[in-house]
Amino acid sequence: MSAPPTAADIRDRAARAAFAGPLITNVLRGLISEAIVAAALEPEWRWCSADYSSWDFDRADGVRLEVKQSAVRQTWASDSAPPSKTSFDIAARKGRWEGASWIEEPGRHAQIYVFALHGVGDETADHCDPAQWEFFVVRASDLPQTQRIGTAALRLIAVPCRFPVLAEAVADCAAKMCDAGPDNRTERFGGYYRLPVHMRGGRWKTRMR
Repeated sequence: MSAPPTAADIRDRAARAAFAGPLITNVLRGLISEAIVAAALEPEWRWCSADYSSWDFDRADGVRLEVKQSAVRQTWASDSAPPSKTSFDIAARKGRWEGASWIEEPGRHAQIYVFALHGVGDETADHCDPAQWEFFVVRASDLPQTQRIGTAALRLIAVPCRFPVLAEAVADCAAKMCDAGPDNRTERFGGYYRLPVHMRGGRWKTRMR
């Protein structure tokens, strides 16, 4: 009788099954988009997403970032099917998990959102290819109070960028968030910035420089 496979063997089999060829599987697209963002932002940002995480990345100074993704090509679509309409979930939440504890804290819990759009709809589509994605980096305070936002609406509030400059776009967004005045619903107190109530979580955020 042969020895049972090891955990490493099973991980290797699963990886080959999932990633041996071009990927357009919806189930894995969220993980792949986060991995691409992580490749751009680490090590300054920590990839902290988990099953019940309310944000996907955070920075040592407490700034939080969430990744949302959408794609025009779906697994079930035929080659002749028109591209799918793309939109992103931006609904405020009733609360968040901190470990095993539920905290009632209505609102959006990240201060920065990265909307990752995969716009390749033909047979060359591969969600694992960073060059096929474009990214919209937006402050949470600039988002409309709606449940979802479409790509056309995103283009009105943000200029898309490609992977090579994603880290720079995130850094610029974080700097603008900290330098924003009352018109942008961010309050400044001496050397500290207090974020809008729906994003604050009761904590002060140190000024980033």
